[in-house]
Amino acid sequence: MSTEERQRAPVEEPRKNDFVKLLEYLKDTRGFDFSGYKLSSLMRRVQKRMQQVGVTSHSDYIDFLEVHPDEFNPLFNTVLINVTAFFRDPQAWQALRERILPRILEEKGEDLPIRCWSAGCASGEEAYTLAILLAEALGDQEFRRRVKIYATDVDDEALAQARQGSYPAAQLADVPGELVERYFETAGDRRVFRTDLRRSLIFGRHDLVQDAAISRLDLLVCRNTLMYLNSETQSKILARFHFALNRNGYLFLGKAETLLSHSTSFRPEDLKSRIFQRTPTSNLRDRMLALTPPSTSGDGPAAAAGRPVRVREAAFEAGPVAQIAVDRKGHLALANEKARRMLNLAPTDLGRLLQDLEISYRPVELRSHIDAVCASRSGSVLRGVEWRPAGGEPRTLEIEVLPLLDGGGALLGASIAFQDLTVQTQLRHELERANQELETAYEELQSANEELETTNEELQSTIEELETINEELQSANEELETMNEELQSTNEELRSMNDQIQVRSEELRRVNSHLHSILGSLRSAVVVLNAELKVEVWSEKAQELWGLRGGEVQGQPFLGLDIGLPVESLRDPIRDTLVSGRPHGIQVTLDGVNRRGRPLTCEITCTPLIDGPAPAGVILLMEEVPGGTAAEPSQG
Repeated sequence: MSTEERQRAPVEEPRKNDFVKLLEYLKDTRGFDFSGYKLSSLMRRVQKRMQQVGVTSHSDYIDFLEVHPDEFNPLFNTVLINVTAFFRDPQAWQALRERILPRILEEKGEDLPIRCWSAGCASGEEAYTLAILLAEALGDQEFRRRVKIYATDVDDEALAQARQGSYPAAQLADVPGELVERYFETAGDRRVFRTDLRRSLIFGRHDLVQDAAISRLDLLVCRNTLMYLNSETQSKILARFHFALNRNGYLFLGKAETLLSHSTSFRPEDLKSRIFQRTPTSNLRDRMLALTPPSTSGDGPAAAAGRPVRVREAAFEAGPVAQIAVDRKGHLALANEKARRMLNLAPTDLGRLLQDLEISYRPVELRSHIDAVCASRSGSVLRGVEWRPAGGEPRTLEIEVLPLLDGGGALLGASIAFQDLTVQTQLRHELERANQELETAYEELQSANEELETTNEELQSTIEELETINEELQSANEELETMNEELQSTNEELRSMNDQIQVRSEELRRVNSHLHSILGSLRSAVVVLNAELKVEVWSEKAQELWGLRGGEVQGQPFLGLDIGLPVESLRDPIRDTLVSGRPHGIQVTLDGVNRRGRPLTCEITCTPLIDGPAPAGVILLMEEVPGGTAAEPSQG
């Protein structure tokens, strides 16, 4: 460590501790938990807001927030960067339209609903972009009938704008003209997304770090949101994304985000466009992350009461064993995903009498066993049940029938679990043969194993080095993309300020033009002096009368000008006008010589320039008197 770094380290540590206290204060007072965000980016955004309000330390900013509670909204708007656009990264959206959406529609068939989620939707541009692509692929009628797009964010102000679906024409510059005409209606100088299609989009507040994920999704769009979070938080969120997606669902990320460290959960479908597909299985750690209850800070009693129900439903649905439940009247009440696939059950079969379904007698006669279990209130296990499904291979099942009782011992129905032991049976038959082959190959494998261990150690070392380098590159790439979005946000603010300055400059130009027109239309020459008797305005008639241009006399003392008029004689009238402030002014007639050297008699009217309680200057109106003779000053 260099001398400069050693000197800076003791200073940076207290600063970091103060910043952590600020984050804890925001969590305790407003329920915003920023602990999962990258610390460097978060500190940079908060520092920007502190500079805007003139606060230097984080502890002082906590005091500022306590005194100014309306400061929270500007702070959150600064931290939560809402940089988005329609068809952002067009090549990625093109890959989604041409390769991914057709696969989703083919797998869903013609009747099943299509569920999508735009996480971190900001002001809604990406959610509406996805709606446009699906409407183009399905048609308006099918889109309204089958599609649901959930769009969520933590920024309430951005969500309010997204719900309106109203955007200025400039924000639709990247949308092809024919799509703008087809999907947006004109409302003044803005464009509004069509109301009939808007009903298929559901906007709501959702915190990816704390809230449970939306489930049964075919497509999940979360672009340039994960890059603001640290690696641990990213892992938890991606585990929830894996749980939320259907078996063959797709995940669409931003250009700075990759999933190289999550290859067991997602496989790259189009790595360049950052489109990934969910892998069919996940490890136990990912399942536990997905089912981990969110933080209870800020949860109400209703949320706490409903959480165990959601967990039980998710656990039943994701159970590794096919399981159904029959109520005491013989109706099929429940069937998890494994049971629906194995026993070819449709959603419409739920609620039907078991005796009307094929599973009541195939693979085994169930009704008699269910009756026996309900009568005895004890479970029953049927082992070695052979079953050959239609068009499939023979299977060996173990069926367990258990009674379902409430807390008081009353019978609710029966639960039937179908344990597929086909593989175990086959393995048991093959085990003896495999043992014999294993003994033969053991000696050869022992020798090869020693060589492989040596090679594996070398490869493992190389892999660890590559993973370390990859993590560093990924972190640097995310940091650069974060800074790029911050710069883009700042650029938009500067562009807005520049537009305001241009509007005000144009207004000033029109006012100046109008003033020059008024001065040019007056018969008299006009000279305006400030309180120090310096020239501020010199009209064109004054230039024609005395031969001096406005640029020559601007800012010069009027009483020191060399024109064909004894200006020293105007000293007292000008002073009297400044002191008295009479609205009718003082008139003076003087003899002089115009710019052509011709003698003339000039009538000068001194009137006060009113700008506040006291005159700010004097206006001189000079007009040549035909055949006139100079006279003494007169007061109006």
